[in-house]
Amino acid sequence: MSDLHDLCKFPQRPITATYVDNLKFYLKNGIPATYTVEEAYNFINGIEEEPTTTTTPLHLICTHVPKDLTSDEVAIVSQMVEILFEYGAGWSFTDINNNTPGCILIERGLAELPIYQQIVDAGVRAELLLRKVSEYDMEVISDTEDLDHEAIAGKSEKTEEALADEPEEIKTAEDTKESASAGRVVSDDAPDAPSQNQESYLSTKLEYVDDALVTKDRKDGVMMSWESDIMQLGADTLFKGAYIDTNELDSEVNVLNIGFGMGIIDTMIQAKKPTMHYICEAHPDVLEKLKTDGWFDKPNVKVLAGRWQDELPQLLNQGVFFNGIYYDTFSEHYSDMLDLFDLVVGLLKPHGVFSFFNGLGADRQVIYQVYRKLVELDLANYGLECKFVDIDVPDTLFKSKSDEEDADSSVWDNVKRSYWSCPTYYHPVVKFIDF
Repeated sequence: MSDLHDLCKFPQRPITATYVDNLKFYLKNGIPATYTVEEAYNFINGIEEEPTTTTTPLHLICTHVPKDLTSDEVAIVSQMVEILFEYGAGWSFTDINNNTPGCILIERGLAELPIYQQIVDAGVRAELLLRKVSEYDMEVISDTEDLDHEAIAGKSEKTEEALADEPEEIKTAEDTKESASAGRVVSDDAPDAPSQNQESYLSTKLEYVDDALVTKDRKDGVMMSWESDIMQLGADTLFKGAYIDTNELDSEVNVLNIGFGMGIIDTMIQAKKPTMHYICEAHPDVLEKLKTDGWFDKPNVKVLAGRWQDELPQLLNQGVFFNGIYYDTFSEHYSDMLDLFDLVVGLLKPHGVFSFFNGLGADRQVIYQVYRKLVELDLANYGLECKFVDIDVPDTLFKSKSDEEDADSSVWDNVKRSYWSCPTYYHPVVKFIDF
């Protein structure tokens, strides 16, 4: 472990400007802001393989920052984090416990510290920068490539015996990939898995079981009944677009739902008796469900049997416009949503409302909050304003089979893995900006 790592554990109080000076000294002298405890340990112990976890200086700050900081100390720690980001620190690297720095602060009850918001803001910047880099097919070189570990190790007063006393920071584990899904998040999947690849999903058999829609073989949760309250909120939101003005109801109320799933929100939309109710659905098993349940026979329902990428441009060419548009798909990602926004601005009436099932990064609270900001920024570029309504999700989402109160209480019992881990749902309400 290097002196940089020791510094970020705050060995002495009070935390003064000396910490900032020392941090700048290490970084200016060539120690990367991403230099990990695992890399230092492997070098000292002659281990050649690459570590699979990344406990960075930022992780150490979040792990060891005292809970009883004074206001002056808060300012110093915030300055240290700002400097680390200036030198290329990563906001979403995962440590031995599969935690990002932001996750650590949440677990410690320190999400109100300014450094948590700094991490969220860094995530937003990183996503926007990544898009630009991707546009030009640029190669990103790792900060620690060709690193002189021997020189760094020479700056440390730690011994190999002292390192042995800190096993929680030097163990290795499987790397985790974050999936910023446009709907339901499933982590650690291969690129061709149904939850990650739309072509794979559309060719995968689905089944309706126990108030859920799952992939038949893998048991990936496509949709579940616990979302009913969220769907009701979504349906109510769409019909706010039925009013041209506060007391003036539109003569024709058209609603579009992209992704039928279990038909929860579509049943709620039908109860409100829209003029026309469009449903866009691509999966053959779900389309069969639509036929069996009589949706094709409803006089005010038009089923668009295909991918929205193919069906919606046709509606745009036909001059069909909507008071409300809802988006709730599986196996699509935020990049797909950005493409959808191009169509939404053309299909939405001036007083219309757009909303979606907001599962963007919902397997980690810090990532969920990063995407909350990204959505606001991206929609603003389209002349759309996004406001969020925060609601608590059901407690049953966080119960498991091991809970002593009720061994069968978990909604995830028959699902491969949960796609939700955040205590609050951010319900999006999107309208054209009123200039």
